Amino acid sequence: MQGQPAHPAAGAGRARRPGGHPVRLRDDRQPPARVSATTPVLGPAVTCAGEFHVVAVRIERDLPLLVRWMNDPAVAAYWELSGPEAVTEAHLRAQLAGPGHCVPYLGLLDGTPMSYWEIYRADLDPLARYYPARPQDTGIHLLLGETGDRGRGLGRVLLRAVADLVLDGHPACTRVVAEPDLRNTPSVAAFLGAGFRYAAEVDLPAKRAALMVRDRCLRNVL
Repeated sequence: MQGQPAHPAAGAGRARRPGGHPVRLRDDRQPPARVSATTPVLGPAVTCAGEFHVVAVRIERDLPLLVRWMNDPAVAAYWELSGPEAVTEAHLRAQLAGPGHCVPYLGLLDGTPMSYWEIYRADLDPLARYYPARPQDTGIHLLLGETGDRGRGLGRVLLRAVADLVLDGHPACTRVVAEPDLRNTPSVAAFLGAGFRYAAEVDLPAKRAALMVRDRCLRNVL
């Protein structure tokens, strides 16, 4: 199951909640980090799958791994970044050289790189033209890099964990949003399982998407 950018399939929270998994920050005494281009690490979060955190992508370290993932046909079908190394590198450099509204991260589970994330200000993104965005809306994209990590519920565990890290680290953010391709039913299902609600269908330039929303006010309910 991968999540994918809105423009050109994957597959979840804090204390135990109905239908959720136990996820907690390791040290509640530490103030949560604000999500921005200067936030090199988010987490850790302890999940039922293991200890998870995300670290800011470094091209010189991470490019070969990300190129391999992007050339997996299951990933390429939605991310559209397959091909030579230069294709993925250009995508990453465009984010890293930008104003900091979208930050690429590598997800590590028990210290092993296994996922790629993009955390972005949805209200400052072109996506905001296609839905009623609110100030400080934060969006996420996810891909699970290895075939063995897909199709076993890991996506919803990590989506919930990262959404909660975003909400904890950014008090002004009231919603985490995502826009998986409607054709990517495993991705939509993972977001639903991670406490997101299906808000609408939106026609984006490259796809018809499901607008998924995780509300701060509902995080202890869903």
